[in-house]
Amino acid sequence: MDIGNLMTYSGDVTPGGAPAVRELDGLTITKVSVGPMDNNAYLLRCRSTGEQVLIDAANEAPRLLDLVGDAGLTTVVTTHQHMDHWVALEEVVAKTGARPLVHADDAAGLPIEAETLTDGDTVPVGDCALEVIHIKGHTPGSIALLYRDPAGTPHLFTGDSLFPGGVGNTDKDPERFTALIDDVERKLFDRLPDETWFYPGHGKDSTLGAERPALPQWRARGW
Repeated sequence: MDIGNLMTYSGDVTPGGAPAVRELDGLTITKVSVGPMDNNAYLLRCRSTGEQVLIDAANEAPRLLDLVGDAGLTTVVTTHQHMDHWVALEEVVAKTGARPLVHADDAAGLPIEAETLTDGDTVPVGDCALEVIHIKGHTPGSIALLYRDPAGTPHLFTGDSLFPGGVGNTDKDPERFTALIDDVERKLFDRLPDETWFYPGHGKDSTLGAERPALPQWRARGW
């Protein structure tokens, strides 16, 4: 099973610490933790064209801009409207000219006007592409972003909808929780293989296979 340079990539990052870098055949994934809420931001670079996309300009704009470097930034995708995921958005967009993107249902929660996404849209990263998957529940317009690596396994950026150990916070609202667990199960676990590696909005990475056995427990406990 090829899941990229697993031997050298752990996905473990700490606030203010060094990035974790994963080299796939077509895409470089750089993960960094920023801000007081230990948010993950992900810089994706197409290895053939050099084009770059940032997932969640969460905080510490100068640090994110250093990460982007001289290669520039084409797009910033915000996974959902919660403030800890967009504190640096306005500054990063102003200094790079990148296109801000967010799901239409969360657009009003951002500090700047952004182009809107819907389920099934594609976000290009040079010669690579991310599929937009709308996951309702944590917020109305939360999204996951799926990269289907032609040379390996799928890679999934889940924002705050899915973490190792459970789905995202729904404030103990049964209706929101049911919407979230249903979407996570149907749109992620039912569609994608166990070796799918996912990258959440906070904390450590995991695979769908590692989390799949716990789905009935998550549903039963209600969070």
